[in-house]
Amino acid sequence: METFIVNELVRELANKHGRTRESLLPILQDLVVQNRYLTSQDMVDVARELDISAADVFGTATFYSFLDTEVRGKYVIRICKTISCAMKGKNDILNTIEDTLKIRVGETTSDRKFTLLETNCIGWCHKAPAMLINDTPYIELTPERVTEILRGYMKK
Repeated sequence: METFIVNELVRELANKHGRTRESLLPILQDLVVQNRYLTSQDMVDVARELDISAADVFGTATFYSFLDTEVRGKYVIRICKTISCAMKGKNDILNTIEDTLKIRVGETTSDRKFTLLETNCIGWCHKAPAMLINDTPYIELTPERVTEILRGYMKK
């Protein structure tokens, strides 16, 4: 019989959330909170702990845009790409961020301070255009306001 060493954090999260298929998403979310992203080994460990396939865990992790499966910057900027935000100037906001940070969507600054991503609805369509920086929403954005917001994060 093969013996596997499972990440202690994965075991703790399984103890907290349970070992059913329904526990998968809360465990993955907590891993991202703790480690900022999911490693391949994390996903294998979760699969073993929950007795489900690694492909099932990987498929779930890669389906949800907020479950990062690669290293991101300290500040992850997520721009809403829905039609509501697009109609209210999302492209101007995106261009301002790209020009200010000198990166494109999907990239991380060389100092690993910022990552820029597009994502589906973030729940602020009524106040579009909108973005999240980590868990903080910014709404009714203008290029000038975005520049001001980014400068504040650059000083941190």
